[in-house]
Amino acid sequence: MTEASTHSATTERRAPARAGGPLAILGLALLAAGAAKLVRYPEATPLLTGVLILVALLILVGLYTVQPNQGIVAAAFGSYSGTDRGVGLRWLPFWMARRKISLRVRNMTSETLKVNDRRGNPIEIAANIVWRVEQPAQALYDVEDYLAFVRIQVETAIREVARQYGYDSHEEGELSLQSDSETVGAVLKEDLQTRVGVAGLVVDEAHLMHLAYAPEIAGSMLRRQQAEAILAARRKIVLGAVDMVESALAALAERGVVRLDDDRRAAMVSNLLVVLCADREPTPVLNTGTLYG
Repeated sequence: MTEASTHSATTERRAPARAGGPLAILGLALLAAGAAKLVRYPEATPLLTGVLILVALLILVGLYTVQPNQGIVAAAFGSYSGTDRGVGLRWLPFWMARRKISLRVRNMTSETLKVNDRRGNPIEIAANIVWRVEQPAQALYDVEDYLAFVRIQVETAIREVARQYGYDSHEEGELSLQSDSETVGAVLKEDLQTRVGVAGLVVDEAHLMHLAYAPEIAGSMLRRQQAEAILAARRKIVLGAVDMVESALAALAERGVVRLDDDRRAAMVSNLLVVLCADREPTPVLNTGTLYG
């Protein structure tokens, strides 16, 4: 019987770092004093001279520089000691190991992935992710390689989000990858933040960069989209034609221009709808007889 292991997140804390300027001056002064004593009095108190030089070197070894938006993670004898977020010349005791990590905002464009959407159609999708390191100690100690970790989690999140939506919407109010990119980006950002939070990372933005049907179905999907567009256009034309015919009949009856029985009214409606809904220019036919013959 084995016990389930639980992940223990590294708690961020300040490193025992100090401003490096005064200590740099002190170290250089001790080094100069030891060197001068060694030159002037080479045989007098060699132990004191050696101590001065050794102390100076140990002080100078502890100096390092930190740039803006950069952190230094310190560790002593394999144990995390703290994070230094100071800027400029800094100092830590020589026995503490130091690792620099950038806290700047980073931009990442994922590889184009081939996944299935909600309806099972194969699509190609890629996203742009803006992220940064928020907790340096977690990024270095809680995952093996936080850069590789981000890449894998981005791919996983994109695949998961793509399966939640269709490429385009077929019903009123249905969300889709193509028409609701902002909503999909927000869902992708939330899902990805949940995944990378364990590494002390923050996702600032997530947007779809590439979206297309896979090549093997792109042609058939294009024809389907064209057919749907034609149907939608014809539906709008028919509805408009019905409104126009209704208005025409109402205007004729109101002004008393002509009186039509039910059969002639039906014939007139049919002719008007044919003219208004036809996909080509109508050919006029002149009636040289009576109104009804």
